[in-house]
Parts: sequence; C-alpha cells; structure tokens
Amino acid sequence: MREISVERLNDGDILAKEIYTSYGKILLGKGVVLKKPYIERLKDMGIYSIYIEDELTNDVIIEDVISDQHRFDALKAIETSCKTIQSDKDKDKDKEIDIKESVSNIVQDILFQKDIMISLMDMRSLDNRVYFHSVNVCVLATVLGKGLGLPVEKLNDLAQGALLHDVGIITLPKEIINKRGSLTKEEQEIYQTHTIQGYELIRKRPESSIITAHMAYQHHEWTNGKGYPRQLKGTSIHPLAEIIAVADFYDCLIHGCPAIPRVLPHVACEIMMANAGVRFRHELINVFLRHIAAYPTGYTVKLNNGETGVIVGQNKGLPTRPIVRVFEGKVNLKQVRVVERDLVEERTLFVEYIIE
Repeated sequence: MREISVERLNDGDILAKEIYTSYGKILLGKGVVLKKPYIERLKDMGIYSIYIEDELTNDVIIEDVISDQHRFDALKAIETSCKTIQSDKDKDKDKEIDIKESVSNIVQDILFQKDIMISLMDMRSLDNRVYFHSVNVCVLATVLGKGLGLPVEKLNDLAQGALLHDVGIITLPKEIINKRGSLTKEEQEIYQTHTIQGYELIRKRPESSIITAHMAYQHHEWTNGKGYPRQLKGTSIHPLAEIIAVADFYDCLIHGCPAIPRVLPHVACEIMMANAGVRFRHELINVFLRHIAAYPTGYTVKLNNGETGVIVGQNKGLPTRPIVRVFEGKVNLKQVRVVERDLVEERTLFVEYIIE
C-alpha cells in the first residue's frame, strides 16, 4: 500500500486501509473501489490523505503501534468521557468516567514492542478530530514516556492525563475548534481558556487525580516561560505535562489545529528540533524524535538523484534515512525494474521532498 493525497485520487483507486468514524464503525472498508462521489465526500470531510492499494507496493504493510481495537476502544472512551464530564444533567453528575481499561491497553501495547518507529498517519475527519487527536497524543506521550524510562504506574498516569488533556476544548465554539487559519486576538483568548476549562472539569471528578487535572492545565506551558495559562518556566512545569506538551504539539503540526497549519512529518520534525530549549527541554525532543519517522512508510518521495520512489521501510534510530523502493522503466508492470535504496548504505542519497 502507499499513501496518497485525497486531491490526487483517481476514480477506480482501491482503498487499502479502512476509514473509521469516531465510534470505531467502518465508514469505508478496505478494498472499496473509490468512485468520484466517495472522493468528493472524503474532501468534504476534511480528510487530507489515505492509503491505497498499488501493485508495486502490495507487500508494504503499515502497522499502528497499538491495535486497531484498542485505538477505537480509546476513541469511544474519550468521546463518552468528554460528554459525561461536560454534562450538567443531574443524571450524569454521579456517572464516573471510564478510561482506565483503554489507557492500560494502550500502555501494554506500547510496552510489548521492543523498538518503536511511528510511521502511521491517521485519517481523521472534521467530526472526530478532537477525539482522534486525544488518542494520538496518548499514544505519542506513552511512547515518549517509555523512551524516558518511566515505570508502568507512571506511564498509566501519563496516558490517562494525555487522553483527557484536551477535554476543555469541547466547551469552545465549533467555529474556533475547526478553524485552520490564523485565529483573531479574541479567538486566541477564547481558545487558550481550554486549559483552565479542562483543569476545572477534571478536578471536580472524584475518580480523577489532581495530577491528571494539572496535565490538562499545563500542557501549553513552555520551558522558557512564554506559554499559557500561567507562564510557568522550567522545573515549575509538571514533568508529565511536559511530555504531553511535546506529543500535543507534534500531532497538531502533522494534522493541523487552530492557529497551527498542517505540515508534512519531516517538516514537523524540523520544527520540533527548532523548539528544543524554547518550548521543550532538549532531552524530551532528542528522545521523542528517535521514535518518529521523518519520512513515513508508504509516502512517495523524490531523491536527490532524480529518482522517485515509495518509502517501504525504516531504519531504527535513523528517522531521516529510510528504505526507498524506486521504479524504473514504467512502460508496463512486467517491464518495471524495482530497486530498493537503503539510505543508510547509500550515504550520498537523501530525500529531497515528499510528493503528496
């Protein structure tokens, strides 16, 4: 399979990975032949890119770091919990939020893996991006926490805080949540209240710890003291909130969020490095980027020698030196010559850019 921009889809392309609703129901199944109405619907939903089948890359499998079932269990859990937390109805006030099992499953999935290189992009739509973002941040934060050597009990605390970190955002107007351009000063002031809103909502829940509430409160603080809402600096920021801040910013970069335009993964990695010592401690960025594929598997790229190919593998610990499958002589499939360039071995080659 390979990744392709929705804008470049053709009538007759075959979907290689399911697209789900926020509740884990299949919207479009693997193997569906994409007709023009489907393609237009994907554009309307705000989905940027998908995976399609391709005869020259049909052996390429792009796996998530957690199971599909656990990801969508977490999606359902965070959506249900958010609605329970913000509800003012008497019948919901005593109803507990239930995310512990989902959090434990995510942590166990990640602990089970020896080496992790995150390469999968998710296909989120406008109606579920808040929940997809929350689950993604949970996964990314847990991977970083594992990389930092946190014990299991701390990883569970971290994952729970990460899953709930943006609960305050659902109290904001939808036009602000879904905006992808620059926010006005007034909109920015409203948006920044989501950290305070999240803190207040979580701390009132008897089943949630004050640490979880502070993770929601502090995940936009910067190590240089220029974040919000309290302009905390350095060691004044809770260590688990610092981890969530890294995961949150990266996911916002690659998928877009209010005031942050979407960029490609390799650009996001550059931006993350530029923010080491500014937004985040150097140690956190160094560990985090060791687990992120700058050029994800399935993406089409242009090499500096003029060749075009598809990323088919990663080299652990070297996120900018993937394995690229190059195709030569595309007259028909029988005459195609396939060459794989391992950029660790071919040191004069490098990826010039991703072709969306």
